Amino acid sequence: MRHTLAVLVENRPGVLTHISGLISRRAFNIESIAAGYTEEPDTTRITVVVQADELELEQVVNQLSKLVDVIKITNLTETDSIQRELAMIKVKASSETRSDIVDIVDIFRAKIVDVNRETMVIELTGEETKIDALCEVLKDYGIIEIVRTGKIALSRGPIPAKHG
Repeated sequence: MRHTLAVLVENRPGVLTHISGLISRRAFNIESIAAGYTEEPDTTRITVVVQADELELEQVVNQLSKLVDVIKITNLTETDSIQRELAMIKVKASSETRSDIVDIVDIFRAKIVDVNRETMVIELTGEETKIDALCEVLKDYGIIEIVRTGKIALSRGPIPAKHG
């Protein structure tokens, strides 16, 4: 099963390397990993998506918990959460196909962020399935490049208790 973990860590050099190394040493494939600042300047939030069964996941969480820089781990798969990805897609766009691509972009509520004579770059934020669907439709026009951030997520609901 696929699991999304939110890992709050001390904002120090090498922490992301330690976390990704620990997970990969356990022979788990990291499907996506995204790290960024939080509302606390000395804290980084790392969102990791891994494929693991319940026992394997428990082992990963236990190992991560032992790292000195780890403050808190939340399995967002088990909670009501909001999960998003950002993608930028460069697609071939001739004068004949440009208006069709604009229509598709509008349907998906995406944005065109760059245009030139031969290509367009489209930006889309949403759930993984929405991005996959847009990519599938754009294949007919010729996708040149795709870049995706990986999943980021927040739990819904009340303000969590302060940690530490």
